[in-house]
Amino acid sequence: MNTNRRKKILVTGGAGFIGSHLCEKLLNQGHEVTCLDNFFTGTKDNIIHLLDNPYFELVRHDITMPFYIEVDQIYNLACPASPVHYQHNAIKTIKTSVMGAINMLGLAKRTNARILQASTSEVYGDPFIHPQTEDYWGNVNPIGPRSCYDEGKRCAESLFMNYHIQNDVDIKIIRIFNTYGPKMQPNDGRVISNFIFQAVENKDITIYGDGSQSRSFQFVDDLIDAMILMMNTDPSVLGPINIGNPIEYTIKELAQKIVDLTHSKSKIIYLEKPIDDPNQRQPNISTATKTLNGWKPKVELNEGLEKTIAYFKERQ
Repeated sequence: MNTNRRKKILVTGGAGFIGSHLCEKLLNQGHEVTCLDNFFTGTKDNIIHLLDNPYFELVRHDITMPFYIEVDQIYNLACPASPVHYQHNAIKTIKTSVMGAINMLGLAKRTNARILQASTSEVYGDPFIHPQTEDYWGNVNPIGPRSCYDEGKRCAESLFMNYHIQNDVDIKIIRIFNTYGPKMQPNDGRVISNFIFQAVENKDITIYGDGSQSRSFQFVDDLIDAMILMMNTDPSVLGPINIGNPIEYTIKELAQKIVDLTHSKSKIIYLEKPIDDPNQRQPNISTATKTLNGWKPKVELNEGLEKTIAYFKERQ
């Protein structure tokens, strides 16, 4: 594959938080980008500044239905990614992960395109192994409230691998750990956006559980760099590969950090912990560093939070 020529690239979920950053970066690299989104969680506000670019096209479409286009690469990001949204219509979430994967893999097979699946750390469930390595099979409740997302993504990974084995489709699989940054929606239910929104408004910051559960947070720019590197690796590199920041914080530490950075008057309050909420989540990224030209996250949490807080304040 000639990585220097202008490629035709399809980004599903391209108007979402991560997808919109990816579209922008690919355009800046000189590629032709088609953004596909049904606007369930994505928004035109995220990509409106790209609409005048002659190499950018926006298409309203739901990937549970077939889509036909000639492309060189496909980034499959379409799926609600926060519990608030993916539990809103659990059946639709499963359909998006499974039927969407089938439709996009079929497109990749027909056009001989390379396709990258944006999988998730949620495939590990509430892990017994810490930090999580790619060879860990996970601890997932297949019938719990989070299963529509967790098992949908696990099935999508299986589909990708079997399309590769059976039909020789050129695939890549990454597992994305908690990611944050500008263009997050205030109401998307993710912990950082929740805390920042509450802190900026001087509302009570709500922690579910006692705050001792831990997460690792990566800034969106680091993720985008890794995604593009993964897409352009040797065909023998299939994944899955963990993409995340291995530095771990408790939820209580995160809440206090955001209060301090926003100079908020918010109080931290504690509510009941949701069912199947993981106690720990931390990626082992040694495979990513080895495979993706030494890739490591560059943006420290304080720096990333300051940029994200500034974005939220602009939207007030």
